[in-house]
Amino acid sequence: MNEVTVFIMGKGYRVPAGLTIMKAMEYAGYRLTRGCGCRGGYCGACATVYRLKGDYRLYADLACQTPVQDGMYIAQLPFTPAERPPYALQDLAPEGQTLLALFPELARCVACNTCTKACPQKLEVMDAVQAALRGDIRQVAELTFDCVSCGLCTMRCPAEISHHHVWQLARRLNGAYLTPRAKHVQERVQEIAARKFAVELDAFMSMDRDVLVAAYKAREIEA
Repeated sequence: MNEVTVFIMGKGYRVPAGLTIMKAMEYAGYRLTRGCGCRGGYCGACATVYRLKGDYRLYADLACQTPVQDGMYIAQLPFTPAERPPYALQDLAPEGQTLLALFPELARCVACNTCTKACPQKLEVMDAVQAALRGDIRQVAELTFDCVSCGLCTMRCPAEISHHHVWQLARRLNGAYLTPRAKHVQERVQEIAARKFAVELDAFMSMDRDVLVAAYKAREIEA
């Protein structure tokens, strides 16, 4: 078996080459109850920092997506501390000043681009910060659409910006106020409210769980 040596929380292990960091940790005997989630690169729960042999730089990535390398030093982060100010979306206006009012640390951005370098999704994080400073909520939402809120950019930011919380607010404002409403969706909501599908919905609600699962698996999927 082709193996590599990795150091997990300071202890060395021999693991098969080609494993992801997460699978290598489990192979080494770690039982992951935190810092793991979807295992598909979508939830951002497995934020990990590591160094490579002969390289002084600190790298950041998702453990479920990053293959191990020989001599890799790994430290997983079970969560990323980042305070989110309380707000009620219905009380906010879709204006640029809204972002700055709730996240004044945005103004401390020094355009170092460390956030972009830290992003495991390869997002243009600094561009999104600059869009937020300009008050362009729609562009912030578009640039951060694929953000998984892992918090790695926030951990590396010298300005202490809580990026993922800013992006979440921008996407909420964009979705609630700036995105045009789809006519067919509004019509379907009205039909549901009028109980047009009451018979079908009541039948589903009364189904046994196993029957419901079987019906879901057998559903017709549009091309």
